Amino acid sequence: MELLENKNAQDLTPKQIVERLDAYIVGQHKAKKAVAIALRNRARRMKLPEDIRDEIAPKNILLIGPTGVGKTEIARRLAKLCNAPFLKVEATKYTEVGYVGRDVESMIRDLTAVAYNMVQSEMQEGFRKTAEERVEEDLLDLLVPGSGEKSSSRKAQGAQQKDGHSFFIPFFGQGEKQPAASAQQGAPLAAEEAGSEKLISAPASDSEAAKKSGDVSAAAGEDIPKGNKKKALAALREKFRVMLREGQLEDRTVEITVQKNAPMPVMEVFAGGNMEDLESMMQGMMSMAMGGRTKTKTAPVSEARKILTQEHLERMVDADKVGEEAKKRTEQAGIVFVDEIDKIAVRGEHGGQDVSREGVQRDILPIVEGSMVNTRYGVIDTTHILFVAAGAFNLAKPSDLIPELQGRFPLRVELDSLHAEDFKRILLEPKNALTKQYAALLSTEEVKINFTPAAIERMSSLAAEVNAKAENIGARRLHTIMETVLEELSFDADERRGETIDITAEYVDERLKDIIEDQDLSRYIL
Repeated sequence: MELLENKNAQDLTPKQIVERLDAYIVGQHKAKKAVAIALRNRARRMKLPEDIRDEIAPKNILLIGPTGVGKTEIARRLAKLCNAPFLKVEATKYTEVGYVGRDVESMIRDLTAVAYNMVQSEMQEGFRKTAEERVEEDLLDLLVPGSGEKSSSRKAQGAQQKDGHSFFIPFFGQGEKQPAASAQQGAPLAAEEAGSEKLISAPASDSEAAKKSGDVSAAAGEDIPKGNKKKALAALREKFRVMLREGQLEDRTVEITVQKNAPMPVMEVFAGGNMEDLESMMQGMMSMAMGGRTKTKTAPVSEARKILTQEHLERMVDADKVGEEAKKRTEQAGIVFVDEIDKIAVRGEHGGQDVSREGVQRDILPIVEGSMVNTRYGVIDTTHILFVAAGAFNLAKPSDLIPELQGRFPLRVELDSLHAEDFKRILLEPKNALTKQYAALLSTEEVKINFTPAAIERMSSLAAEVNAKAENIGARRLHTIMETVLEELSFDADERRGETIDITAEYVDERLKDIIEDQDLSRYIL
């Protein structure tokens, strides 16, 4: 299993995909199998010649099953599993399009934005080593002013500028005490900490003269001959380089100049209108208006390193290339998971809100069918985007969807309801099992809890029983039961450090006895 964790998702076989999903989701083999085949077919299609590749359309999937059986969890794990642009949306966002809802095409724009961020991160990773080397030089310029090749050729007049990052060199008169440790204090502080020549000894008059002449060594003091200043600063720079790499200067403050981001105006999307292009245009105009504006920020070396690294990476990566690759990846490998699609199904006679729901279906149809959508990164063809829809269909049926939309989801998978045995496996088997989660949480208070097999059995049967008598909410019932059982222990955990507590069937019954006996109360509590 460890080998699978590190394997490229594009190279996974359907069996390996199901194996990964099994680590987090109990049962639902049919749904996992359908999703695994769909993912594998995406990889297979990309290996075909271009002429036949364009003819192969994705087989969209409709997952049908009650709430809490794993539909959304499959989508979440799928997003982490596949190395492709993935977006999960709620169909209810578009329920009242034309009133206060979102434009259906926005799901494709959002998917393209996900792809852009993914491609940008990948490209930046290739430049990270170079960026880190440049950031190290930038930080050394801030910590030891005047020691860099570029900065040494410039006149130091209190403030220096290198590669867009400014720093300040203060001058100290005779008898003045050096401020608290800060890289802003420049060469005097650096030399003193590095054990170099004494630099804070120049009289005030000499410092004033140095300010006018721009001579850093004179401002620092007369103990270093001018001919040796360059060598001394170079040696000092290397000493600070070692300290920087060893992490000794992480808390030292430096003053950097960063691009100032102006707050964008909030714009409302009005009925029936597509304001995406207008918003993009306004953003571009604001960026132009605010372009070149910077602000000075004082930050520890640890934080400054992150800021400078990000700036270097953004400059190194070609935004146009990122946009082109993001557009291509969205069209060829994009996946959209539309949850709660049953909420837009029309039931019975048309009228009222149902008209809006049917309108949403008509808007979604061309997107699923294949259409051109304008985005800020270009026009996206949705023909080869894979759509996975899911819904409980408690009140509506898949046949309540408009026929054209039904035809665009040829693969239908019905998920199984969960029973006591399934709940037992859910509590024990997944990597993120609830029992493991609560044990980890309480271990932070040095409280160890052990769930006995009888307790697991009891909680599983209770979950199945309550689901049968009240509303069936699937595995989510376990969250309620576990929280109720461990409520008192979680509250008093700080006073029970060092204890080991066994959660038995009797312990479970004791905590839930009154609630279970009172049927009305159990409907509210459990």
